Amino acid sequence: MSEFSQVTVVREANIFFDGGVTSRTLIFPDGRKKTLGIMQPGEYEFTTHSAELMEILAGDLDVQLPGADDWQTFAAGESFEVAAHARFGLRVRAVTDYCCSFL
Repeated sequence: MSEFSQVTVVREANIFFDGGVTSRTLIFPDGRKKTLGIMQPGEYEFTTHSAELMEILAGDLDVQLPGADDWQTFAAGESFEVAAHARFGLRVRAVTDYCCSFL
């Protein structure tokens, strides 16, 4: 899906890691939430509150999923899921555009 219609956009940005990762929250009429964001090159670690589906729209990054020793590479058109209350690592190699759906 290349566009979302009939959504509410939260005006205030989500800013993490001194601006290395930023996003905007979309709220759908049925209460579902997604964020659309940009990650600058760097290394980041996140903890989820709810399960997430991360869709990579553009860019290139390595992800260390919860409980994994190895890193997996994801690029445009690929996605990965992270369980609720889990920690995961990111090594962003190129500016990365993403869509995060809260499951």
